[in-house]
Formats: sequence, C-alpha cells, structure tokens
Amino acid sequence: MAPTAGGHTWVVPLFGSSDVIPRAVVFVEGVSDQLALEALAQRRGRNLDSEGISIVPIGGSKNIGSFLDRFGPHGFDVTLAGLCDAAEEPDFQRGLERAGLGSDLTRADMERLGFYVCVPDLEDELIRSLGAAAVERVIDAQGDLGSFRTLQKQPAWLGRPVEDQLRRFMGSGGGRKIRYARLLVDALDSTKVPRPLDRVLAHV
Repeated sequence: MAPTAGGHTWVVPLFGSSDVIPRAVVFVEGVSDQLALEALAQRRGRNLDSEGISIVPIGGSKNIGSFLDRFGPHGFDVTLAGLCDAAEEPDFQRGLERAGLGSDLTRADMERLGFYVCVPDLEDELIRSLGAAAVERVIDAQGDLGSFRTLQKQPAWLGRPVEDQLRRFMGSGGGRKIRYARLLVDALDSTKVPRPLDRVLAHV
C-alpha cells in the first residue's frame, strides 16, 4: 500500500524482516511522527521490533479508514493506537467510528482506544516541552541557526512569538520536519515528554 500526501509517496514498510503480522500497530500521519516515536522508544530502552510493534506512517489522516479496515477488528484485529494533529482529529474520529470502535467519540474516548491528539501539532508539542532556548540550541548544533535568524527577520514573522517562529521554521524547507523529529526528542528532559507521545507509546 502506498498512500500519497503532499506529492510524496510513503510506502508502508514490511514488519521487520518477515511478513509476520505485528502484535500492535501505531498509526501516525507521516514520517516525522514515526521517527519521533521511534526515538522515544529507543530512549526508554524499548525494542519495538522484538516487541512486535510497528509504527506505520499512513501518508495523511484521510487514509486512516483503509488502515483501520486492514488492521482493525474486521481485519488482522491487532492492538491499535495512533497519533494525529488537532486539525486531523475529525478524520481519525470518523475512521474509528466507521471501523466499529465506537460512536460519537470524544477525545477522551479516543484516548481510551489508544489514539492521542497533538495540540495543535507534534512540532508545537515538542517546542513547548523543550522551551524555545533549548530548541534554538538544537538548531545551532545542526548549523541552521543563521537560517532561523533570517526567518525571524522576515516581515511576516518579525516580532512574532519565538515559539511560532520555531514552528514555522520546522515546517519550512525540504525535509526539515523529518530531520529534526528525532533530534528534538533526543533533547527532551525525560520528565517533560509531550503527553501524546508518552501515552501513545505506553498504550502498546
């Protein structure tokens, strides 16, 4: 299966080195979310492959229904979990309901099913948890601080809160969000992991 989003094609990987169906699947919207969760699992000493857990980027929230059909109660019926941004929460909600996992689901209901929402998105969750100064140190270590300062001087972003500027910076540039996902998770204080990341990983 190869869903497309934003002009990119994300290929759902084989589960480890064989075709064995995983014990649990965590659905995420894109590769940056996958890398962030894998980095957190590694920090916590977990080997997701050996645990039979697969984190699957679905190529955008509109694809959640087909993945739930494949792995949910009418498919392989494995343990399910998921992570999405607030703007895509309705897509996940509808997908879960159509898969027979509830009706009129609230966010609390979704969490009981193992599906968590980043508000407003993963990048903002990470920036808030780290703090702007720590994020800037990560950017500086990657040699990108000059590019960030340039963005801060642009008329559209001049004088805006630095957290907003950082979020825009992460979302601009080819692959920047993907490149920084693991770096920001690696920089987190272990006691300040964003709740959605912490809880979705704990669910599986």
